[in-house]
Amino acid sequence: MSIQEYRGKRITIRFDGKKCIHSRHCVLGRPDVFVPNAEGPWIKPDNAAPEAIAALVLACPSGALGFERLDGGENETAPAVNVVRVLESGPLAFHADLAIEGQARGFRATLCRCGASRNKPFCDRRHDAIAFRATGEPASQDSAPLARRNGRLEISPLPNGPLKVEGALEVCSGTGRTVTRTAVAYLCRCGGSSTKPFCDGTHTKIGFATE
Repeated sequence: MSIQEYRGKRITIRFDGKKCIHSRHCVLGRPDVFVPNAEGPWIKPDNAAPEAIAALVLACPSGALGFERLDGGENETAPAVNVVRVLESGPLAFHADLAIEGQARGFRATLCRCGASRNKPFCDRRHDAIAFRATGEPASQDSAPLARRNGRLEISPLPNGPLKVEGALEVCSGTGRTVTRTAVAYLCRCGGSSTKPFCDGTHTKIGFATE
């Protein structure tokens, strides 16, 4: 599915269906702008103020929605703190200046941690189909505050292995509690680690394959 673009008078909204995890912030927040099963275009950018649309788009964890202001307003920028949130029985939700190997640059992404996605490294909600269960509230670890909390975050999905993440990163539970702060992390994406969200080498034992 190619990226769809909906141009209004003051803002353009873009939708990448391959990244969508149906968190539904858009359709519940502004059902007058995001109208599933509508006749004609399902996104109607002229039905709300661009500020309201931009705020709602920024709440989309997967980065499936993006925007471009046409009225001189501010476009999306990198956050002040790089964060990955561990979602309950779901993906890893990143918010940072993301450089994901082989992918276009962006600021938001939900990456698979159940091992079953058909759109790796992105989540495609297969965790629901396979009844994946993993806590979104891993235990906190002792960690020192980072000298720098933002900057580019390099993510390399290792072949048949974890996500290697390099750069300042605060790992948070789904409710926002700090789990750890780090400059290098190896995050499980096979679904089998006993130390989720971190890799413990289980991918080798279970023959996890990314292709």
